[in-house]
Amino acid sequence: MNINGKELVHGIIQGGMGVGVSLSELAGSVAKEGCMGVISSVNIGFKEPDFQTNPFEANIRALKAHIRRAKEISHGNGLIGVNIMVAVSHYEETVKAAIAAGADAIISGAGLPLNLADLVKDSQTLFAPIVSSKRAANLLCKTFVKRAGIIPDFIVIEGHKAGGHLGFSADDINRNDCQSNLQILKEVKEVIKPFEDEFKKNIRIFLGGGIFDGKDIAEAIAAGADGVQIGTRFIATNECDADDAFKRVIVDATEDDIRIIKSPVGMPARAIYTQLLQSLDNGKTFFAKTCNNCLTACPKGDKIPYCISRALIAAAQGNKDEGLFFCGENASRVSNIVSVKELIDELITGCNAYLSDSYSF
Repeated sequence: MNINGKELVHGIIQGGMGVGVSLSELAGSVAKEGCMGVISSVNIGFKEPDFQTNPFEANIRALKAHIRRAKEISHGNGLIGVNIMVAVSHYEETVKAAIAAGADAIISGAGLPLNLADLVKDSQTLFAPIVSSKRAANLLCKTFVKRAGIIPDFIVIEGHKAGGHLGFSADDINRNDCQSNLQILKEVKEVIKPFEDEFKKNIRIFLGGGIFDGKDIAEAIAAGADGVQIGTRFIATNECDADDAFKRVIVDATEDDIRIIKSPVGMPARAIYTQLLQSLDNGKTFFAKTCNNCLTACPKGDKIPYCISRALIAAAQGNKDEGLFFCGENASRVSNIVSVKELIDELITGCNAYLSDSYSF
């Protein structure tokens, strides 16, 4: 698959997962298999010695180092992307740092990346917004054209079955009243068509949120997607950068363990109901002693019951008591930990079994 001059052997994007879940080891290993490995930039420098005193410099330094290392691990195969949330502080500086370090693509969600086209214009880096509706796709394409005179290289659609923060209301999720992935895909394809025609360029679409196996991929391809984004299944891989205890939490999770919660930043999110969430439901609070202002929309001090950044870092470090373990709706279906190569081979083989003989994924 060609995306504006850059090649992917397989249309699989490994979703960006932070804090510390998808770093250079996972992203590089995914790219090595001809897919797009994605580094999550959010608080990527949490292991740096000066993270608490100078988080911005620690994060930028670590981001550049992880991009370089992922490229080395990939041996020049696939693509290395960086997921940069719009909601993070120093968004523009982080995008520029990723481009300078040689990232093949920037993927942005958790808000509307209205200025992303301006930041990547004239670089060799692909860019893609994450959307959950045709309205967002249309608005972003219009804004990119107006501000920078370009359209995105690809779009990632995240449906309501995704892990982490979700682009849907909690009421719609709980009522099971969200649009299906395939319906969003159909509508997004319709609204981007005029932009593709005007610029004589295809905007590739990757469908994510609840994609679990080859059958799911085949359904997405048959409906007009160019590929898929998969997150949770890559947690349960040997190469995932999170602690092995995090991987075991995913493997051991039951359907009843997976809950929709209200994130401290005010958005609904999907996570595994571990000790931290149980304690919060019992009225316990975990106020942060210090704040490194990592998220622009996060309330400060005692206005929130816990610091999401510290909870996500604790999860990445395998702390089951204090960690917040984000996951997709299908996490309970993950039964074992495998290598990245085994997982990708399984997904491709399964997909091809459902597609016609005239098409090989």
